[in-house]
Amino acid sequence: MRRRNLLTGGLLVAAGACVGASAWSVAGSGPTITIGSKEFSESWVMGELYAQVLTARGFRVALKSNVGSATLIDRAVRSRELDLYPEYTGVILQSLATAKTLPDTAEGTYAAAKRYEETRGLTLLASTPFQNRNAVAVRTSDARRYNLRTIADLTRMGDISYAEYPDNITGPLGYDAIVKAYGLRRMKVRPLNIGLQYPALQTGKVQAADVFTTDPQLRHYDFTILEDDKHVFGFQNVAPVIRRQLVERYGTRLTEPLDQVDALLTEPAMQALNEAVAIKRLSPAEVARRFLVANHLT
Repeated sequence: MRRRNLLTGGLLVAAGACVGASAWSVAGSGPTITIGSKEFSESWVMGELYAQVLTARGFRVALKSNVGSATLIDRAVRSRELDLYPEYTGVILQSLATAKTLPDTAEGTYAAAKRYEETRGLTLLASTPFQNRNAVAVRTSDARRYNLRTIADLTRMGDISYAEYPDNITGPLGYDAIVKAYGLRRMKVRPLNIGLQYPALQTGKVQAADVFTTDPQLRHYDFTILEDDKHVFGFQNVAPVIRRQLVERYGTRLTEPLDQVDALLTEPAMQALNEAVAIKRLSPAEVARRFLVANHLT
């Protein structure tokens, strides 16, 4: 509890500008590690966490934010423009390995993703406790009234409306996929841009909504996440993708601090970090700094 108080209290007391993008480097006497991140705040924060904890351990670090999509950042690490970056285990299988079937556990997803990366001169370090995945949310009052536990239980509500962002209606993780998997023939889609599903669900304009499990809005609404027992959404823990040569060269000096950071990144912690950037408007660098100081890693 004390650690959570440090996180949620200490992080959010200040205000500032939110910045991402560009690149920075830190001079030092140790070897240079180049870290990349994608084009959204959660990835920016994780890139900063990795960069700052390695800097504190004596590495020289170059951080390149906003590298691009999973395909682009994967290409960068394979061409040695980057040494490591945070990636979602399910994305590795779905977008990079283009697997036809997915494992039905988080552990199996991680193991399959690691095996795939190791065929290409890369590997994965330990994964985070948190996942950032699609999920179905309902109001907690409705979950209690209709005894909703799994997505399939939505049939108990009769004719309902489901908030889905337009680009995901027909995708493998979207409305069509869950209707087919769970037989939800009485659930109709209501297209809403990302973020608008939260007030729509709160006010009853929709009865269920597609959400992301580390969205900071989930900290402020009384919603219940329904269990995806058919694993339509897969598993999306994060792990550093890193060149195997570096692990062999530097060993635990490199891997241990990254493992220590990732072990702390629970779902509530990541929601708070995302809130600090997206809503409180702190920079990703400042959010990472406060988190590492609060947890005695710098």
